[in-house]
Amino acid sequence: MSEAFVFTFKDGLLSPLAHDLKLRVTKLEIADKRAVFDASSLRVESAGGPLPKTFYSEIEKNIREDVLRSSKFPQVVFEAAEVGDTEITGKLTLCGVTRDIRLKRHGNVVEYALNQPDFGIKPFTAMLGTLKVKPVVKVQVTL
Repeated sequence: MSEAFVFTFKDGLLSPLAHDLKLRVTKLEIADKRAVFDASSLRVESAGGPLPKTFYSEIEKNIREDVLRSSKFPQVVFEAAEVGDTEITGKLTLCGVTRDIRLKRHGNVVEYALNQPDFGIKPFTAMLGTLKVKPVVKVQVTL
């Protein structure tokens, strides 16, 4: 069974008070050389430090509405062009932007360092920018 995670990393002046997050993509389909992820299905799996679970739903709402804008862009789609032993190349469509990307492959685990601004995504910020998410997030998919 395939699973996908997104790892975010805290930044900003108040980052010592924030948490790095591990988010699970709960709705995904991977078949042949195509992967489709439901942009509204990210759920907080864990936080790097003590974060009450009551905050999880607010974080998930911010991801859906403010970061991924899932009502406008409901799917994230990856179409593989070449599948090799250590690398997979293809096109990723995220938030209405399509880019050629290269994924690192380690057996059945695929990783990608996604720079949010490359796809028109403004990384999440709060408290006048003193608390924010770094622009690069890590995406990890187990095939």
